[in-house]
Amino acid sequence: MTARITGIGTALPRAFEQRDVWDRYFRAHFGGSRAAERIFRSAGVERRHGAVSPLDEDLSGASTGVRMRRYEQHAPALGHAAVAAAVEDAGLTPADVGQLTVASCTGYTAPGLDVRLAASLDLPADARRLLVGHTGCHAALPALAATADYVTAHQRPAVLLCVELTSLHVQPPTRDVQQIVSHALFSDAAAAIVLRPGDAPGGLELLGTTTLTDSTTQDHMTWRITDHGFRMELSPHVPEVLGKHVRGAIEDLLGGHGLAPADVRGWAVHPGGPRILDTVARELDLPATAMEHSRRVLREHGNCSSATVLLVLGDLLARGGLRPGDPVVAMAFGPGLTLCAALLRAT
Repeated sequence: MTARITGIGTALPRAFEQRDVWDRYFRAHFGGSRAAERIFRSAGVERRHGAVSPLDEDLSGASTGVRMRRYEQHAPALGHAAVAAAVEDAGLTPADVGQLTVASCTGYTAPGLDVRLAASLDLPADARRLLVGHTGCHAALPALAATADYVTAHQRPAVLLCVELTSLHVQPPTRDVQQIVSHALFSDAAAAIVLRPGDAPGGLELLGTTTLTDSTTQDHMTWRITDHGFRMELSPHVPEVLGKHVRGAIEDLLGGHGLAPADVRGWAVHPGGPRILDTVARELDLPATAMEHSRRVLREHGNCSSATVLLVLGDLLARGGLRPGDPVVAMAFGPGLTLCAALLRAT
């Protein structure tokens, strides 16, 4: 028994141009630093989305409490819109949903976002809920595995939602390069997928998942709660560490199904930044076109933390020209350092 992705939905807040937000906000925020400007211009991002745009409201000095109230204000509507779109795309109604899984690392409230969405979407009273919190950019893939386990065990559809509001966590002015890189990349989005039992028509069938964590590099990527929101620490050595592990992890995942990287017809790689995409392509000996969906999402939406890999999957399904039987690999990275990957097959 397997589970299949049969619907995808997204919801994006207001867009702003990378050049505009640099000129009108971050140039002064980072003291006119030429190094910061180079980082912004080389991030591979042309536009981003923000529930709270720094062009409208400067949250850099706000308390964590203020930021969490903004999360409560904006996250439910975005999440609702993404889930509703995914359920409609799958040809279902909310009454069909047996479980709602919500992944988010950018805000907290109780009752949680899962409770609020179950009510606003009018899910069945017996629908299960699973909240995956503070896992980071790779959260979509372990959440996908857990949601697929529910689908195969209970033979009922389920929804996975990733909603991230990174715009709430702009930090006070600094010359810290890691902070500048984070502010040049991150963006807001909500993305949802519907999984149905394996006999459902069409979509992407989930064949397997893998996780690899290099615990010797725990300090390379962190997401810490401070008095001024959540602070990202992002080492420049992250691509180097991932480069040591990505080929072995992907070959193990594919080898169990008699496949090699050259057999994969679609790659949905989390665009943590241009160097990460370059590293994955180089280590797996992939053609330049393999990362086109990831680079497009990075260019048009930025790094939306856990929601990003689902945005890339959506772009791949819409533009990738997949044929039945084509293998697809989704891959994401997060604190740990952790590499997660899923093998899917077009049906």
